[in-house]
Amino acid sequence: MSTFLALLVGMALMLALLAFGQRFIGFTAQKPTDYAKATPSMDIRQHLSGPIRCEGVIYGPLGRVTSRFVADMEGRWDGNRGTLAEHFTYDSGTKQDREWRLTLGNDGRVTAEADDLVGKGTGQQEGAALHLKYTIRLPDSAGGHALEVTDWMYLVDDKTIINRSQFRKFGIKVAELVAVMRKVDA
Repeated sequence: MSTFLALLVGMALMLALLAFGQRFIGFTAQKPTDYAKATPSMDIRQHLSGPIRCEGVIYGPLGRVTSRFVADMEGRWDGNRGTLAEHFTYDSGTKQDREWRLTLGNDGRVTAEADDLVGKGTGQQEGAALHLKYTIRLPDSAGGHALEVTDWMYLVDDKTIINRSQFRKFGIKVAELVAVMRKVDA
């Protein structure tokens, strides 16, 4: 076998292993049904309602913290339709606002819209978890790239949610976010 052919076969095997790993192992392999029996049970109309304080970090592609942030959020619901207004302040001093428009179906399915999303996000609330997938367009100051996002929110108790998100470009992880969201007593 020629060296070039061996290199091609090796690259093909590596790509196949990578695809297998992403599909069946790790963060992106989770399914909402994995958390169906977990308690306490999340209801985003309750747990993403009212004032919420969020604190988190963003990791770059090499696994190092590239940014820290705090956010004040306010969730409001009318039946199965709600908004979640987010006001971020990053360690660089940059500020960012986003307003999510959320719809919860009777089966736990969630649709999400925001001005910086490309199309609509979709997800599922089940047991103690919420899963969302969407494409977000970064601001021009951050390159304006469209990134595929996988969000997982895990309810810890009635006032605390852990949020973990991965951002991908062409299927390659380019960033990760980990945050703690806590309801603020009115």
